Amino acid sequence: MLSKKFKVGIIGAGSIARKMADTLRGMQEAELYAIAARDLSRAEAFAREFQAPKAYGSYEELADDPEVDLVYIATPHSHHYSHARMCLLKGKPVLCEKAFTANTREAEELMRLSEEKRVFLTEAIWTRYMPFSRTIREIVESGIIGTPTILTANLGYAISNVERLVRPELCGGALYDVGVYPINFALMTFGEEIEKITSTCVKNDLGVDMQDSITFTYKDGRMAVLYATAYSATDRSAVISGTLGHIVVENVNNPQRAIVYNKDYQEIARHECPQQITGYEYEVMASCEAIEQGWIESPFMPHAKTIDVMKMLDNLRAEWEVVYPNDVMQ
Repeated sequence: MLSKKFKVGIIGAGSIARKMADTLRGMQEAELYAIAARDLSRAEAFAREFQAPKAYGSYEELADDPEVDLVYIATPHSHHYSHARMCLLKGKPVLCEKAFTANTREAEELMRLSEEKRVFLTEAIWTRYMPFSRTIREIVESGIIGTPTILTANLGYAISNVERLVRPELCGGALYDVGVYPINFALMTFGEEIEKITSTCVKNDLGVDMQDSITFTYKDGRMAVLYATAYSATDRSAVISGTLGHIVVENVNNPQRAIVYNKDYQEIARHECPQQITGYEYEVMASCEAIEQGWIESPFMPHAKTIDVMKMLDNLRAEWEVVYPNDVMQ
């Protein structure tokens, strides 16, 4: 039980910010207190719609508000570093959307600042915080499908016309926007003892990846075959296969159901996701609990885990020759 209701400020007023605002309206532990956009009129319209007491026309003003307990950063990937850094320097705890930063260098600098200032910082990769993600791992570990040997996971939306997806200066691409979900699903389900990663991608005319195929080969012989696309709407499913059967997980972006089948393809168990507000509530709650405990990171997505994923994303982009302006030292 928290000692107070946390006041959350949101930086950025796009679609993800709207989903967070809707989430906060349904929470008892936290509330939407402030919204900041580059245009004050846009922030004011957002505040009216979601009943936020404060609206700011600059991100700095929101971070300067002493009433803000937690800042949620919902700007493009290319701006996460500068906005998170600004908040940390002002002593504001940060929940920063995925992909965490443009590259590992930016992520490591933010982690160092968090540790130096003793200010909370975590990545908002929402599936890491969901109770049902732990349920899926427990089903796999229960032995009901025998020894797991391979998993497949995919996520795709027809979003190749969205500006932030196609422009390198906004750190666009399928990998950062949707590919991180199959990647994190594999890491949560099979762990991190990966021996080899093989991959390929299809790029647009601006040099940004629009379709990705990634395979993890684990040291014990297990494999995770992952793909992501910004060109089409996929079934968004994952299948974890073992010596005695397999598990079908519906929607790796927010798992809603896990159905277990035996070797004869007969359904033998079905697990349903607990009722949600949107699914974002778990990362908010975890952040509030960590802040109250005086922690600077969340056990659900520790700093080291974020760095590991960012290194993987950097290596994949290097192999594909996908370069962002942020990669060049200023």
